[in-house]
Amino acid sequence: MLALLPTIVTLMLMFLVTVHETPSRNEEKYLQGFLLVSLVIAAYLLFLRILENVFVFPEWAKIITLLVLFALLCSPISVVVKAQRVDLERLRPSVTSSTSLLMDEPEWESSDKLAVENIMDYDEVPTDTVQRKASSILQPDEQKNLWQAMCTIDFWFLFVAMICGMGSGLATINNISQIGESLGYTTLARSTLVSLWSIWNFLGRLGAGYVSDIFLLRRGWPRPLFMVFTLAVMTGGHVIIASGFPGNLYVGSLLVGICYGSQWSLMPTISKEIFGVVHMGTIFNTIAIASPVGSYVLSVRVIGYIYDKEASGEGNSCFGTHCFMLSYFILASVSLFGVVVALALFYRTRRFYSRVLILC
Repeated sequence: MLALLPTIVTLMLMFLVTVHETPSRNEEKYLQGFLLVSLVIAAYLLFLRILENVFVFPEWAKIITLLVLFALLCSPISVVVKAQRVDLERLRPSVTSSTSLLMDEPEWESSDKLAVENIMDYDEVPTDTVQRKASSILQPDEQKNLWQAMCTIDFWFLFVAMICGMGSGLATINNISQIGESLGYTTLARSTLVSLWSIWNFLGRLGAGYVSDIFLLRRGWPRPLFMVFTLAVMTGGHVIIASGFPGNLYVGSLLVGICYGSQWSLMPTISKEIFGVVHMGTIFNTIAIASPVGSYVLSVRVIGYIYDKEASGEGNSCFGTHCFMLSYFILASVSLFGVVVALALFYRTRRFYSRVLILC
């Protein structure tokens, strides 16, 4: 189902995709409104998960929390309504000015002058994102297709770095419940860990792009440098999980979850910036193959194999820190190798990002 359903849905709905021209050009504040809503929902879910580990909710409390969640999920509609209202108000002056042209000829000059001034003010709004400026650096003949991108060393540096980062992160979420069981975590605690992972993953995806934009624009830090940081922090997270001290999974899953989400934010943006936007979808999804490849190797051939060797209990199960210690030291080594590869990508692309800084 996971393999076929997304493909079938895409093929069925792809003919409905069209380009819609919008009257407003500064959509950033509305995007930030959607992001704010998503952050509030994440904070609300985090708050509920913490309360569920402290109190037992009665049925009426569960119903109330569910209704509040539905209200939060519907709240983005208010952002859309506000944006629509602003667009309508922006269109009204143009209609009024065009009517006055027919009634009073001398008004033409002042009305046209005012319109030009409004357009100039409108263009001064900094609507271009850093990514758009980075993409505009590449000339049409520099835009690469998939085969041309695969013939560059940068593509393979990015691919290997994603095997190390995404692969080890996905291997962690695949096994986090079983790790908790081997370390004596309760069923509720293991369920909480999975839920918290989703929140950390979301925060990583949201925060990495936003923070890397700020530091690229203000400090001139190339975006691959943040890939180096996240892989280094992920290495520390794997070491914490391997250590097995009380509560280690809460700390380790926090670090690995945020860094895993960050990879999914940084990788598409870097792909678009260094290879261009023309074939960005094909190149991005090809590099994304690194996630299941790395997960298979690390989750099945490393973690699964070592766990089966260590298992000696009833039902071929294993209990204790030794069950996953060696596996996660290996994952930490893989992430550390990813740091080295990301550093190589950083040094190869630093001149390109210096051009981005000049444009910004």
